Amino acid sequence: MTSFVAQLDRLTNATTVEDVWSLHVAQMESFGFDRIMYGFTRYRSADSLGDPQDWMLLSTQTPEYMSVFFGEGLYRSAPMIKWAMANDGVCSWRIMSDPDWIASLSCEEKRVVDFNRSMQVTAGYTISFHSLSQRSKGAVSLVAAPDLTQDDIDSVWAEHGDTITVMNNVMHLKLMSLPHVNGRPLTRRQREVLQWVGDGKSVQDTAQLLGLTPATVEKHLRLARETLDVTTTAQGVLKAAFYNQMFLIDGSSVNAQPTQSKVRIS
Repeated sequence: MTSFVAQLDRLTNATTVEDVWSLHVAQMESFGFDRIMYGFTRYRSADSLGDPQDWMLLSTQTPEYMSVFFGEGLYRSAPMIKWAMANDGVCSWRIMSDPDWIASLSCEEKRVVDFNRSMQVTAGYTISFHSLSQRSKGAVSLVAAPDLTQDDIDSVWAEHGDTITVMNNVMHLKLMSLPHVNGRPLTRRQREVLQWVGDGKSVQDTAQLLGLTPATVEKHLRLARETLDVTTTAQGVLKAAFYNQMFLIDGSSVNAQPTQSKVRIS
């Protein structure tokens, strides 16, 4: 197990989403959590998490699990996701063994619980991160290894819970600071034109600054909107800023989508 300070140092100095996630996954495994799922959205509403293509979703769950949980929409009725959307802090999954709690679940929620049991997702913890925006929310699901009971993992938490919580919060904050994409990244020229427009420059001003024609600038703006799946340039500037794809320091990399079997960003 990497020491607390050493782990925080490695996390805070990592330069890519993949590096942060790999470091964090290895550390959580040392505490007995062999499957982890992290999600973040900036576009939630009262009854929705927003468009899935706008989420950041990292997971070490199996493709079989992900294809059902997300592909078939079970996440919409997942009790722990509902808890995370309404709360901040830590929740032990011991609640799922409470008969009164089980009796209060809807048929859809019970289906999620049954599916999780069939996939040996039965013991663990959920951490819901504090957000200053009503539209954004992040949470992580820490699943105990199949040979561990909730009693086992609660004992681990009693000894290391504060450390685990801080490590997850640092991981979350670090991910929020790094460039990431859902699909293909913006090209250098697309970023440049969005940056100048974001600074208040007109198409004509941007063309002059970059030595391009206004028509070429308009083309790059159109392609940037298509890449970001937005309808207006203002939305494109906002979304690119959310994804930390603007004003990058030279040498900074924008992460493309990794292999799903190890890490999934969607």
